[in-house]
Amino acid sequence: MVGEDVLLILSGGEQSHLGGMVLYASEEQQHTYSLEGHKDHIVLEPLAAKAFQKYQRTIIAVGGIHIDNATKKDIEQIIQNCKELETCI
Repeated sequence: MVGEDVLLILSGGEQSHLGGMVLYASEEQQHTYSLEGHKDHIVLEPLAAKAFQKYQRTIIAVGGIHIDNATKKDIEQIIQNCKELETCI
């Protein structure tokens, strides 16, 4: 919690980093930021949306997951793990 707002930090893999950010202030006001070449927003967006649905306040989800030479199977596992995180919100 940051005052009345929520900050979610997602990190992992071999090298945590800041590859993307999602701001979810209302159903109409959502912004996604992604550094060039990064796809972290793919897992950050649903986490921010779920947190907004639950808490009805401004949500910022930020972070990044990096695995060197990630295979399609690695990426699918990361996405699945992040979907499981949604159930924790």
